[in-house]
Amino acid sequence: MTRDDEPEHSTNDGGTDNRSDATAHSDENDDSTRSDGRSSESESGGTGSDQSGSGVKSGSETEPDSTSIGTTAADDNGGESADHDGESADHDDGTDRDTDGDTDVGTSGTSFDFGSGSRSRTDVDLDVDEVLADEDDEASTGLFDDLLSGEPIFENKEVLRPSYTPHELPHRKDQINKMATILVSALRGETPSNILIYGKTGTGKTASAKFVSQELESTSQKYDVPCEVEYINCEVTDTQYRVLAQLANKFIEKNDRVIGDRLDDLRDLRSAAADGGGALEGTEFASVADVDERIADLESDREEMEEVPMTGWPTDRVYSTFFDAVDYHERVVVIMLDEIDKLVEKSGDDTLYNLSRMNSELANSRISIMGISNDLKFTDFLDPRVKSSLGEEEIVFPPYDANQLRDILQHRSDIAFKPDALTEDVIPLCAAFAAQEHGDARRALDLLRTAGELAERSQADLVEEAHVRQAQDKIELDRVVEVVRTLPTQSKIVLFSIILLEQNGVHNVNTGEVFNIYKRLCEEIDADVLTQRRVTDLISELDMLGIVNAVVVSKGRYGRTKEISLSVPIDETEAVLLSDSRLGDIEDVQPFVQARFDN
Repeated sequence: MTRDDEPEHSTNDGGTDNRSDATAHSDENDDSTRSDGRSSESESGGTGSDQSGSGVKSGSETEPDSTSIGTTAADDNGGESADHDGESADHDDGTDRDTDGDTDVGTSGTSFDFGSGSRSRTDVDLDVDEVLADEDDEASTGLFDDLLSGEPIFENKEVLRPSYTPHELPHRKDQINKMATILVSALRGETPSNILIYGKTGTGKTASAKFVSQELESTSQKYDVPCEVEYINCEVTDTQYRVLAQLANKFIEKNDRVIGDRLDDLRDLRSAAADGGGALEGTEFASVADVDERIADLESDREEMEEVPMTGWPTDRVYSTFFDAVDYHERVVVIMLDEIDKLVEKSGDDTLYNLSRMNSELANSRISIMGISNDLKFTDFLDPRVKSSLGEEEIVFPPYDANQLRDILQHRSDIAFKPDALTEDVIPLCAAFAAQEHGDARRALDLLRTAGELAERSQADLVEEAHVRQAQDKIELDRVVEVVRTLPTQSKIVLFSIILLEQNGVHNVNTGEVFNIYKRLCEEIDADVLTQRRVTDLISELDMLGIVNAVVVSKGRYGRTKEISLSVPIDETEAVLLSDSRLGDIEDVQPFVQARFDN
């Protein structure tokens, strides 16, 4: 097949591929080369054909330098030339190219003339393969390859997360032992007293309670005592419906497994009894019919167990389903309600009232409640009956001091990091930073983990003091960003007014100056304008959150005012505010700053 703009190849009777004059040897006087570029046969009877794969001409005369690039190997069957890459076109330089213009690299092993000597097709193939391999290596280098090239610093990063429950909790032995002495009655089949656990954030309340719960469940299995612990985070599951529905579904799932195991045992027993041999002796069943009846009852129970949807049912139906599920068979249940104050704040004390009164109605099981709270005063809002039944035992978790935090961090870092990955000053510095903030162990762990992540990202070999200080700034900034992002719109406008004044060189801003700009910003974005007294209250709230510093100063006979200054990074805070669609619509804020001089 030929194209109109390319010279056709003619084929002689012997099947030899004729080439253009451009592929012939440059020496026109050489008798062994014909004008059409074909190798002639010698008079003595030499064949003149290519030997397969050898790259050597046979015959009376050989021309090692006359074979041009693009010579094709003869087909083994008929001697007819086959082009490996489809149609070929001859060019003035003698190079055989595909119709797409690419150099035709074959696989026959025929030699090529590169001017100074011969190289086989196989050599060219290898060169091309190396180039393609290099290109593939470059193409396969992905986004994360460079990041993965460094040596990891962490051995197990999850150890530094709040969700991890360690096998040992330093400096909480007294609290753990007190919980254990209260809950041990569950292992005797008795109802444990309800427990309320108090303490600030990061004092080990949840970790200690989970540790004791795991020990309780593992011991119950050892002694074959039915005892279970169910954990509910009331910050997420914060209504009576959701708490009861989640508990009901957990017990329905467990009951289904119990029924499944019991059915398997009964079917095995029935098969053995049907074969004879006294398989029913010593059991509660007198005949095979009794076994069949029990199997039918269990299958009916399984069909009647319906999971509670997360919305849609009346609350009394949810409660009834939970009651039936928990009382399906004999067991002692400890319900752990973390952040219990959030549940009371959102939906009142109805849930606690119902749970604390269930034991008087249950026939098979017993329930104990373990509440965990950051608010020591939340019981002040409870019904007196609930308060008396719920707060039977109280355990207080005091904040950690710097030395205790250092022990906790050292214990976790031994598992979390590779050996010798921390410099000596890292853990004391993390502990000191966290001790300044009311002894928060969670904060200390976040600080150490973030410092390790920053070191790993910079491909450093060690976590150093500088990484801890960077982590402190990063965590502080992340906290500020989250607080500012969740502010109400009016508070954002007030904060934006303060930022505009500081950006234009006005320091120790007073309330009147903030209010002047606040009014014009509200008019610009069509927001309601609050009174100056209410704006002053919003400034006080920002001060309480640590976003601004507001100090009341006396102006003598002119009265008192608040001098306000920012206590957060100005650029990052402004970026968060402008991400709000309403504030982001303000195109030019400069005229609003001039409002300061209007009064």
